[in-house]
Amino acid sequence: MAPPLRLCAALALALLPAAAQVVAGDCQQYTNRSCEECLKNVTCLWCASSGRCVEYPVRRVLPPADLCELRSARWGVCWVNFEALIIAMSVVGGTILIMVGVCCCCCCKKKSKKQVSEGFPVFSEPDKDDERAAREREKRRVRQEERRAEMKSRHDEIRRKYGLFKEENPYAKFEN
Repeated sequence: MAPPLRLCAALALALLPAAAQVVAGDCQQYTNRSCEECLKNVTCLWCASSGRCVEYPVRRVLPPADLCELRSARWGVCWVNFEALIIAMSVVGGTILIMVGVCCCCCCKKKSKKQVSEGFPVFSEPDKDDERAAREREKRRVRQEERRAEMKSRHDEIRRKYGLFKEENPYAKFEN
């Protein structure tokens, strides 16, 4: 649970337009002012329910409930609260996980279908890629056989020319 929350905090920092303007000073001086003034200092946390500007607890990813509720806590930008950020990141993360799972299932299903079609009879129709691959394999096999027969005839012709052709043995036993 902690790594996604750290990711949320890192995202909040990335969205922060005033990240380059780190203003040194105490966050308490911005209490009862505006959220924008408080958040100019990136070390400050604005609590919208109480109107307080407090130092962000950097040792914890989320501010504790006694400091400020998640739905009231603002950090980085005033229009995003921690609760909405956590929900949004959870939805996005869950969607990505589901998409990866579906892709893995589809790839595994296609691979197992291919393995089954190579070793065992398949009861469903092969797809166009499988049919094309089978035709190409057959063409290659036929061409190889033709080349092999052509080479054999050339070799036999050369053997006959030089008297090396292994014909029937003239000294073989005659059978009556």
